[in-house]
Amino acid sequence: MIAALATVAAASMAMAKGKYDVGASDTEIKMGHFNPYSGPVSAWGTVGKLQTAFYRMINEQGGINGRKITFITYDDAYSPPKAVEQTRRLMERDQVLGLFNPMGTASNLAIQKYMNNMKAPQIFVSSGAVAFGNPKDYPWTMGWLNYASEGRVYARYLLQNKPDAKVALFFQNDDFGKGFVAGFREALGDKAKTMIVGEASYEISEPTIDSQIVKLKASGADVLFNMSSPKFAAQAIRKLTDLNWKPLHFLTSSSAQIGSTLGPAGLENSKGIISTNYYKDSTDPRWKDDPAMKNWNAFMDKYYPEGDKSDTTNVYAYLVSETIVQVLKQAGHDLTRENIMKQAANLKQFSTPLLLPGVTITTSETDFFPIEQLQLIQFNGRTWDFIGGVIDGSAK
Repeated sequence: MIAALATVAAASMAMAKGKYDVGASDTEIKMGHFNPYSGPVSAWGTVGKLQTAFYRMINEQGGINGRKITFITYDDAYSPPKAVEQTRRLMERDQVLGLFNPMGTASNLAIQKYMNNMKAPQIFVSSGAVAFGNPKDYPWTMGWLNYASEGRVYARYLLQNKPDAKVALFFQNDDFGKGFVAGFREALGDKAKTMIVGEASYEISEPTIDSQIVKLKASGADVLFNMSSPKFAAQAIRKLTDLNWKPLHFLTSSSAQIGSTLGPAGLENSKGIISTNYYKDSTDPRWKDDPAMKNWNAFMDKYYPEGDKSDTTNVYAYLVSETIVQVLKQAGHDLTRENIMKQAANLKQFSTPLLLPGVTITTSETDFFPIEQLQLIQFNGRTWDFIGGVIDGSAK
């Protein structure tokens, strides 16, 4: 009994010696987040919904190092002014420790200077814009996937397998779309001048993108690189079918979802699309008996039963949440904002069971992009087939 009391007392003393900034204490870690629960890309709202359920599970399991997670998430409607408003609300009224996996390129660009002036974490930004991997100028902002890396993977595939390709680029006219374009052009090098024969962009406020697809078909391209969000990606796939245009079709991983894009566009219409992935696809029969996928399915049944299991965005949301938990575990009892960033930049070949075999997460003081290893995949009308092995999309 005396030994047990001594153990409890020692644990209490250790906890009392914890180092904290605003948003953390002996019993709580307050995490901020915003997500487009409404607006033109509300399909991505499932990320915040799943994460709310995930941290409820973590709390039921005892929290992180004895502390419960308070996850505060608001709707920014994919609107930068709204994102600024919600960020100030989170930081100044709710007094969170930082922002974890906030969604959207334009929204996060709008708050990047503010978060760095506040010296507060803006980590694992749910965007792959190059701007979120710049530790020299923005040491408090860390990205996740690198859009430029994904663009390089498609370009390197073309150079090896279809070097005479005539490529049409279709992209969202902001840093989301332009990040892919930049990496793609960079990897093509001098061949970009001859291989890229058409370009068309769209604004997120446009109701339809039919005219852009008609224009790109007229360019004579036999490859389409489609860098659009789910709503517009589905429209593009349907328009390709209407026009009977059958280019080799690359679709970025952010929209290559059966539930939110390919299903609405028509699975038959989507056959042959090539994309990339780095995590296990919940719709792929090959993972049916995989222990990690079984655990994920059990989680969905218990904590997020209204969630769509065919929307692999929900797998992404789960594994990025696992990675955030790893960062907080590594932080131990030093829950200062500075140490959160230090630990986020100290992931060494970290792996969760939901990552594809061969894919690991590594960060450093100079590398703020956790995900740069990608697997090419091709849609067969029901699920995705692998093309080759894992490719490193980092700059060479």
